[in-house]
Amino acid sequence: MVQVFNCLDAMRKKITQWKREGLRIALVPTMGNLHEGHYSMVTLARQHADKVIATIFVNPTQFGPNEDFDCYPRTPEGDILGLEQVSCDAVWIPTVETMYPLGIHKTTQIHVPGVSEVLEAVNRPTHFDSVATVVARLFLQVQPDIAVFGRKDYQQLAVIRQMTTELNFPIQIIGADTIREEDGLAKSSRNQYLSAEQRLMSTIIYRTLLDMREGYIAGRSRANIEADATAALAVAGFQVEYAVLRTPELAEPTSECDENRVALIAAVLGRTRLIDHLEFSCPKIQ
Repeated sequence: MVQVFNCLDAMRKKITQWKREGLRIALVPTMGNLHEGHYSMVTLARQHADKVIATIFVNPTQFGPNEDFDCYPRTPEGDILGLEQVSCDAVWIPTVETMYPLGIHKTTQIHVPGVSEVLEAVNRPTHFDSVATVVARLFLQVQPDIAVFGRKDYQQLAVIRQMTTELNFPIQIIGADTIREEDGLAKSSRNQYLSAEQRLMSTIIYRTLLDMREGYIAGRSRANIEADATAALAVAGFQVEYAVLRTPELAEPTSECDENRVALIAAVLGRTRLIDHLEFSCPKIQ
């Protein structure tokens, strides 16, 4: 049976016991409403650690004034059952008061410069400050040896990696591969907001990423590829926030393709915001 903790002291007592036994601990942070992608992260964590702790916390500071905090799906009973089925050892479900004892408006903030100031930051300027802050608190609460995050949130993973390195957290960060539906749509808790018609249209995002990759490898200009991708999504009914090609560090490429690249898309379909990316390697220039 998975152990469920709502009390920080009780969880820390258990973690102290595990550490005294010489066990390696992995952390899998989530906001709940779990799906196959989350469970695959637990399975990956199990490959690198003796004990796995998942967290379920819908972080209010990550949501902007017009975003979906109040209606974000909360399914703790089903989540716990699913975590049991993938042999998760413990679940940490903190309250807002535990995470932010002085209140969310008085909390100490962490800002990760550079990587948190592009792409997502254009329309969500404080989002990654909130992500970095809550992840740092989870790191301090759980003190894991390993932490697993989905590669689907590519920029988020980059922010967490930089924060972990700069603040010298003794934690290995592992990126879990994106889990997709059979038609290519990246699995996400927000997919359930899509209507049947929108669900069919949503596959255009992944197809557009594939087109961006093929175009860049074929030698088309980055500007034309990005413009065509934006146009294709717009014609399909998406409100496009970005459709870009970047280096793995999320910088704009300054040379012709002779190294790794990543295509990234963020677009809104109806009332649902979808993000996805595709990493690829360019052929060596002879």
